[in-house]
Amino acid sequence: MTAASSAWCKGQMLCRYSVNLHQAPRRFSESSDKGWFRSLFVHKVDARKDAHSNLLSKKETSNLYKIQFHNVKPECLEAYNSLEAEVQNRLHRDPDYPCEVVGSWNTWYGEQDQAVHLWRYRGGYPALTECLKKLNNNKEYIEFRKERAKMLISRRNQLLLEFSFWNEPLPKPGPNIYELRTYRLKPGTMIEWGNLWARAIKYRQENNEAVGGFFSQIGDLYVVHHLWAYESLQSREETRNSVWLKEGWDVNVYYTVPLVRSMESRIMIPTKSSPLQ
Repeated sequence: MTAASSAWCKGQMLCRYSVNLHQAPRRFSESSDKGWFRSLFVHKVDARKDAHSNLLSKKETSNLYKIQFHNVKPECLEAYNSLEAEVQNRLHRDPDYPCEVVGSWNTWYGEQDQAVHLWRYRGGYPALTECLKKLNNNKEYIEFRKERAKMLISRRNQLLLEFSFWNEPLPKPGPNIYELRTYRLKPGTMIEWGNLWARAIKYRQENNEAVGGFFSQIGDLYVVHHLWAYESLQSREETRNSVWLKEGWDVNVYYTVPLVRSMESRIMIPTKSSPLQ
């Protein structure tokens, strides 16, 4: 190879090397731009360090709740209420049973001829287990269940925990009507729901309508129950309308609605023996 051709080859190699050096940053920049652009549309999820039951429930208490839905034969509703009240009062007064009735209702608007009962177990799952063992050995209670079974069409229940930012349900004088609003959430959205409602609950405290907020642990999962008390249906309408005048409530609704798969409202009347009147 002549000296002239050798110099020409070296010059070509240097040119290509120079071009590659200029192009490399551009390719890196394009790749970075695409990654940044994609990040605008990818929802980043922080790793969870604990179960939502621990993150959302009250740390200072170990209360466990049970909600029961009993569909009663229409002709048996009055007898059912009397029988249920008698047994509830006995359990409520007996210190050997670590359970208490929070409230009992009949559905007024919603599923008809239905009874709803909310129980609290102070001490969590151990209290529930202790109570069930004692009831299974209580002959009087076994007879009650047999008699009650004759009056029922169907029944179901759920075990619940209470949200840390809601009030604990306490006995309430009446007369009131109660609304149980049930939200079935998309799986994986319970933490987001809790964070939003921790801020939103302040908008619903002025008329003491907020009674309790719960989320399911056993039974239908990703279910939230909000329990509200109103003096009347008219009071309910006025209270619910007034909250829309408060700045920030519309934002809460905007962000919570996409989390919900379905929702249901029950208007309920407390039974005579219910602590929540």
